[in-house]
Amino acid sequence: MEHAIRRILRPVRLTRAASVHDVELYEPLPAVPAIDPDGRRVAHAWLLVRAFTEPVGALLLDVPDGGLTPEAVADAIDARLGDAVRSRLTAAGIDAAGPLPLGGAVPTAVPAYLSDRVALLADAPALTVVICTRDRPDALSRCLDGLLAQEYPRFRILVVDNAPQTRETAEVVLDAARAAESPGRITVDYLREETPGLSHARNRAVAAAPGETLAFIDDDAVPDVHWLAEIARALARHPDADVITGSVVPAELETDAQLWAQRLAEPSFVPERFGPATEHRRHPLAAVPPAGSGTNMVFRPHVIERIGGWDVALGAGTPARSAAETLAFAQVRLHGGTIAYEPSVLVRRRHHRGLDGLRAQLAGHGTGLAAVYTAIVLADPLLALPLLGQARRSLGAPALPPDAPAALRGAHRAGLLAGPRAYLTGLRDERRRRLADRHYPPTP
Repeated sequence: MEHAIRRILRPVRLTRAASVHDVELYEPLPAVPAIDPDGRRVAHAWLLVRAFTEPVGALLLDVPDGGLTPEAVADAIDARLGDAVRSRLTAAGIDAAGPLPLGGAVPTAVPAYLSDRVALLADAPALTVVICTRDRPDALSRCLDGLLAQEYPRFRILVVDNAPQTRETAEVVLDAARAAESPGRITVDYLREETPGLSHARNRAVAAAPGETLAFIDDDAVPDVHWLAEIARALARHPDADVITGSVVPAELETDAQLWAQRLAEPSFVPERFGPATEHRRHPLAAVPPAGSGTNMVFRPHVIERIGGWDVALGAGTPARSAAETLAFAQVRLHGGTIAYEPSVLVRRRHHRGLDGLRAQLAGHGTGLAAVYTAIVLADPLLALPLLGQARRSLGAPALPPDAPAALRGAHRAGLLAGPRAYLTGLRDERRRRLADRHYPPTP
């Protein structure tokens, strides 16, 4: 009854921007209805296409009045992802010459992708998952549920509670520790970091896990069930990589704002490497996406310490608002390191549902990016000239879809103009905090 009342009182949406689907080729291809269970007209379908659990690509399709039939889904996959899909079917012993099988592609041999994963899990490396959070217990609970469902033999979860206002986060972590099946397989630890700011929380995690491989995931993201296994596979595939990053796909696309955000952040499903051998294609100072996302990133032991830790004048909770990971990626590259992007290291995340949230996101991206370049020049003025050449490409406004509101178009530019001052303000605030702590040490 209570649930029904909430549904009645909830604002009514007559349309749904897009439904989100995982399409696994070894299962029957789905039909996509034009009307969702709540009676809303579905305008689009966003499909994550997988072959034997491996993400191959994504499609955004218009949904006609009668919905999408399995045949229409097969035709769309074939038209846009045909080569990638058929190469994987052929490798699994499936005749890929004809139309895609609507009833599921049954392999005659174990796909190499799966056999490699099974072999690696037999001797899986130790991993520590870091979640930095502040007063978002519901989102954190979903993230922890996704981690407890991981198909991985043994790992540690480290939750850093950043300047909490309540004990709700601690209680969520305690519940997760109790829910962890097979005691000893999953260790769930809780830490408090009283200084506000995401970079402070991340530095607290680094100090608490010396010599460990750290997999960072945002508290509002949910990992794919194979996330840790794919991290381990990526580490083995790229033994020289300092950092592994992965793809971020939508958990929902209920509103137009979410759909516009997704179009701006559509992930690539082609593995990439960024390092000394690729500098002719991508300069170290251009270590912004597609190098990776702070939502989903892995650092080998001691890499973060080697670059001086997370810059506390960047990231959530600072005037710059974001981009601490962007600076970290650039520093890794400037130190001669390598970043490997593997799309199979996959998490799901919800975009802001409203227009104001998307506008703030675009402004924050611009502010953070300009702040990062300010930080780089302050650290080494000799990089100013090469930075200018990269800035023309990296500081350009995102290519918004034609149907996006005009109000969004100036947000990124406004953020860029605010970035240098925001970084300098963050440095000043940090100096003042340290001075205050020196004179008035916090109570233990």
